[in-house]
Amino acid sequence: MESHNEQAVGLIGLSYADVNARIKRGDVNKRPPKTGKTVSDIIRSNVFTRINAILGVLFLMVIVTGSWINSAFGLLIIVNSLIGIVQEFRAKRTLESLSLIGEERPVVIRDGEEQEIHQDELVVDDVIVIKAGCQIIVDGEVVADDYLAVDESMLTGESDPVVKNTGDIVYSGTFVVVGTGKYRVTKVGADSYAAQIAAQASKFTLKKSQLQAGIDVILKYITWILIPVGMLTVIAQLGHHGSNNWRQVILSITGALVPMVPEGLVLITSTAFALGVIRLGKRQCLVQELPAIEGLARVDVVCADKTGTLTENALEFSQLLQVGGEAQQGSSQVLAESILAQMAWADPDPNATALALQKAFDEPAMKWVVVGRKPFSSADKWAGISFEEDGVRSSFAFGAPDVLDPAGIVRDQAESFENKGIRVLLVGRLKNSGSDFSWESADVAEIPNKVVPIGLVLFDQKLRTDVPDTLAFFHEQGVELKIISGDNAKSVAAVTRRLGVDVGDPVDARTLTDSDSFSQRIEEGEVFGRVRPDQKQAMVRALQHNGHTVAMTGDGVNDVLALKDADIGVAMGEGSAAARAVAKIVLLDNRFATLPYVVGEGRRVIGNIERVANLFLTKTIYSALIAILVIIAAVPFPFQPIHVTITGWFTIGIPAFILALPPNNQRARDGFVRRVLWFAVPAGIIVAISSFVTYLVVSGGQVSPDHVQESTAALAALIIPSSWVVALIARPWNWWKSLLVFLPLVAYGVIFTWKFTQRLFLLDSSNLQMMLIAVGIGVIGAISIEVLWRFVTQREVEIN
Repeated sequence: MESHNEQAVGLIGLSYADVNARIKRGDVNKRPPKTGKTVSDIIRSNVFTRINAILGVLFLMVIVTGSWINSAFGLLIIVNSLIGIVQEFRAKRTLESLSLIGEERPVVIRDGEEQEIHQDELVVDDVIVIKAGCQIIVDGEVVADDYLAVDESMLTGESDPVVKNTGDIVYSGTFVVVGTGKYRVTKVGADSYAAQIAAQASKFTLKKSQLQAGIDVILKYITWILIPVGMLTVIAQLGHHGSNNWRQVILSITGALVPMVPEGLVLITSTAFALGVIRLGKRQCLVQELPAIEGLARVDVVCADKTGTLTENALEFSQLLQVGGEAQQGSSQVLAESILAQMAWADPDPNATALALQKAFDEPAMKWVVVGRKPFSSADKWAGISFEEDGVRSSFAFGAPDVLDPAGIVRDQAESFENKGIRVLLVGRLKNSGSDFSWESADVAEIPNKVVPIGLVLFDQKLRTDVPDTLAFFHEQGVELKIISGDNAKSVAAVTRRLGVDVGDPVDARTLTDSDSFSQRIEEGEVFGRVRPDQKQAMVRALQHNGHTVAMTGDGVNDVLALKDADIGVAMGEGSAAARAVAKIVLLDNRFATLPYVVGEGRRVIGNIERVANLFLTKTIYSALIAILVIIAAVPFPFQPIHVTITGWFTIGIPAFILALPPNNQRARDGFVRRVLWFAVPAGIIVAISSFVTYLVVSGGQVSPDHVQESTAALAALIIPSSWVVALIARPWNWWKSLLVFLPLVAYGVIFTWKFTQRLFLLDSSNLQMMLIAVGIGVIGAISIEVLWRFVTQREVEIN
C-alpha cells in the first residue's frame, strides 16, 4: 500500500464564498426526516386508516337515521386519530433530538482550517477528514490517503477491507477500518448512496416486528370473519325488518358490525411502541429501529465486547517493564520511553492506547522523521512504524505480546500481569530493518518472528461501575453472557471475574480453526480473547444458527460487523461513528446499566399488547358469533349501536389502553398468535352464547317488536363474562387493576338502574325476572371462562 502526500499547494478546501454559492444552488446535504415521516405523514397515516374508514361509513349511515345517540361510536375515530398523532409526534420529536446528539459531526476543511459541522451543512466539493471508525457520510472521491482502507460490506457483503488510494470513490454507508485520509464530496442529500437505500426503509417502522406480524395475522383472521358475516347480517336484517323500516335495518346492521371492528388494536400497538421510544429517550437511549424494543426482550444471549462496554474506553498508563521483570532503568529506560513517546505522538489517528501514552509522555521537542508506518489492525493486533534519526533507520512494532513474541521470551512475564486483568502490550525492535525495509512490501505474518522485545507496557483498565448489577440482572433472567474481545483471553477472563461473573476457562480465538466444532465451542464458551472482527461476526451467526436471539454490544470499528449481524446491535454513544450507525440501539450516555430498562420496556410492550389482543379478539369473536346466531334464529339483532359502544368503551377500550401501559416483567415468548387464539376464540364463544341464550330465554322464543327489555338482559349477560375476561388478563391483581375491573361494573350499575341513563342508552331493566336470568347465565359464562383460562395456562406451562 502506498502512502500519498498531499499536493504541494495543500488541500485548503472550499472558501466560505464557495460554500454559500453551493447552498444557493441547492448543492447541500438536505436529508430526509430521521424518523421517515413528516408531520403531515403522521396525521395522514393516523386519520386515513382502514378502520377509520369502516367506522366512518357506519357513522354516516347512523347519522342518516337521525339517531344521534347511536352514533356515539363515531367519537372513536377522533379519539383514535388524536392519540395516534400525539404519541407518534412525541416519538418523532424524541427520536430526532436524540439522533442529533448521537450522529457523527464530520470534520471538513474550509479556508484551510479544519472545523466540525453538522451533516446538514455539507455541500458538494467539501473536503472531509476521515480516520479509523469514521462513517462515510456522503459519496465522494479520495484526495489524500494514508494507509486508508474501507469496509464496504454494507454494499457488497464482503467483509475484507478495501484499500482506497487517491482518486478512488467512497460510498456513503461504508466506514473506515484503518488509516486516515480526506475525500471530496461528490453527491449529497437524496443523491448519495446511503440516502437512496434509507428511502426504501424508514427507521420509524414496525415491519420487522414479530409482534406487529402477529397483529397482522390476527387482523387477517378478523377480516375473514367480518366480511362474510357482515354481508349475511345485511341480508338477514333486510329480510326481517323489510325495506319500509330502513332506519331499524341500518341500526341493526351497525349494531352488529361496529363491535366486530378492532378499532383500538392497531392504535394501542403503535402507541405502546411510541411510548417506549419516549421512555427510553429520557434515559438517553436512542432506538434507531422500533422493533429493537421488543427484540431485546426476546434476547437469550448477550455478546459483550470488553473494552468500552465492560471497561471504560480510556486506558491509563501504569509502568514500563524491561524484559526479565524489572522496571526499566538508566539509559535503557530513557530509550524505551523515547521510543514510546515518538510512536504515540507520531500517530495521526491515536487510539485509546496511543492517547494513554500521549497523556503519560510529553510531546517530544524533536520528533523523529517517520519514513514508514503500519496502522494498528484488529485483525493483526499490532502496529508498526519506522523512524529515521541522524541518517539511521529503525523500525518498531507495538502490540499484543502473545502475537509479537512467538518464541515466548516474555510469555510468563506478560501472563503474570494479564491474569490479574492488567492490559499488557509489547514494544520491540525489528531485526534487519534497514533502509531497504518497507512495511508495504513486508510479509505481515513474518513480522513477529523479527521482533526483538524491548519492554512490556502496562495499562490499567477502569471497570464501569454500573456493569456488575447489569450482568447480575441478565443472569437472573436466564440470559447467557459471552464476553468477546480482541485482548488476551486470560486478561479478559480476569476482568470479567472482577465484575463478579464466575467464568470457566477462557478461549483463545486463534484456536478456533476447526469449522466443524466452531459452533459447539462458541455455545459452550463464556470468555473469548484474541478475537478478530470477522470472528466476532461468525460467533454471532453461529449462536443464531443454534436458535438463539443474540444481542451484541460494542463501541469500536472492530465490532461493526457483529453489531450489524446481531438480532439487536447495541452501541455506546462515545464509540465509533460506524458502530453507532449500524446499531439498532445507541446508549448515548454510555451506561451499560440502561440495557435492563430496554429489556423491561420490550417486555412491557410485548406482554401488554398480548393482553390487549386478547380483549379485542374476544370482542370480535363474540360479536361475529352473535350476528351468526341471529341469522340462524331469524330474530332481530338484540343490540343498538349505543349498546355496543358503551360495552366497547368500558370492557374493551379503556381497560385495554390502561393495561398497555404498566411494567410487565414476563419474559417474551414465541407463539403470540397461538396463545391469543387459544384463549380469545373460546372466550368469545362463551360470551356470545351467554348473551344470545339469555336473549332467547327471556323472550320465550317470541321477541317483542321493540325488545328493549330483552336487549337489556342480553347486554347484562354479555357484560358479566366479558368483564371477567378483563379481570383475568389483568392478573396478577393489585389495587389499581382491581379498580379497573370494579369501577366499570359500578358504572354499569348506574347505567342500568338510573332512569336518565336508561332513557339515554335505550335500556329497560324494570323486568326483575329477566335481569336475574341474565345475571345467572352471565355468572355461569364467567365461571366457564375461568375454567378455560386455567386450562390454557396449564397448557402453556406444559408446552414450555
